[in-house]
Amino acid sequence: MIDLENSTVLVTGASRGIGEAIARTLHQVGAAVILHYDQGKGKAEAIAADLGDDRVYWLQGNLGVPGVAPDLWQRALAWRGEITAVVNNAATMPAAPVNADWDSWSMAWQQTLQVNLIAVADLCREAIAHFQAQSGGTIVNLASRAAFRGDGPEFMAYAASKGGVISLTRTIARGFAQDGVRAYAIAPGFVHTDRIAQVMAKRGADYVTADIPMGAAAAPQDIANLVAFLVAGLAPHATGATFDVNGASYFH
Repeated sequence: MIDLENSTVLVTGASRGIGEAIARTLHQVGAAVILHYDQGKGKAEAIAADLGDDRVYWLQGNLGVPGVAPDLWQRALAWRGEITAVVNNAATMPAAPVNADWDSWSMAWQQTLQVNLIAVADLCREAIAHFQAQSGGTIVNLASRAAFRGDGPEFMAYAASKGGVISLTRTIARGFAQDGVRAYAIAPGFVHTDRIAQVMAKRGADYVTADIPMGAAAAPQDIANLVAFLVAGLAPHATGATFDVNGASYFH
C-alpha cells in the first residue's frame, strides 16, 4: 500500500485536469500537497476546501514569466520548511503554424519554452539543491509522447519543449543519483481532460482515438496513480526512466 504520510509535494498546474488528479491522489495517500495554479484561483480554492484539512496549501504563480519559478519554490518551501517531491505538470500549448506572422510565431515559441521547459528546469534546480541538503527527494516531470514522435506541425514548439523535458530529466537522474535525487518522466498521449473533451466535441471522437489501440484517451487517474507510485519511492532504480501512458499508441 502506498503511504505518503510525512511527505510534502509541490504539484504545478494543479487546479484542473491531470494536475488536479495528481494532487487529489497524493493527498488521499497521506501527502501534504502544495497546489500551484496560474489563473485558476477559484478552482484551486475549491479543491483545497474539498480536501479540507491542514495538508493542503495553494500558491499562485505565472510560470510564463522568467524568474517566477524560483520564487514559487521559496514560497512553497516556507509552508512547512521541507519539500520531499516536486511534480512538474504545468504546461502550455499555443499553436504556431509556420505560415503565422513572425510576432505570433516568436511569441508562441517563447511562451511554450518558458513554461514547459525553462520554468521546469528552474524548479528542478531549486529542488536539487534542497534535496541534496536533506539527503534526497523525487522529481517527476510530465513530458508527452510528442517528445518522441512529434506533434502536429502547428505544435512544433510543444513537441520540442517536451523533448527537452526528457533530456533534462535523464541528465538530472545521471548527475545527482549519488545525492539521493530521483528523477522520472511520464509521457502521456491523449488524456481525457476538459481540453481533450472539447477537442473531441469539435472534431469528433475519432480524431483522438483513431490511433489508440485501446480505443480511448487515458484517464487522468492513470497518470496520478503512477505519480503516487514514483513519489512513494517504490522503484528507485528506475530513476531516469520515461513511462509511456498512451494506450499503446506509441512506443520509444
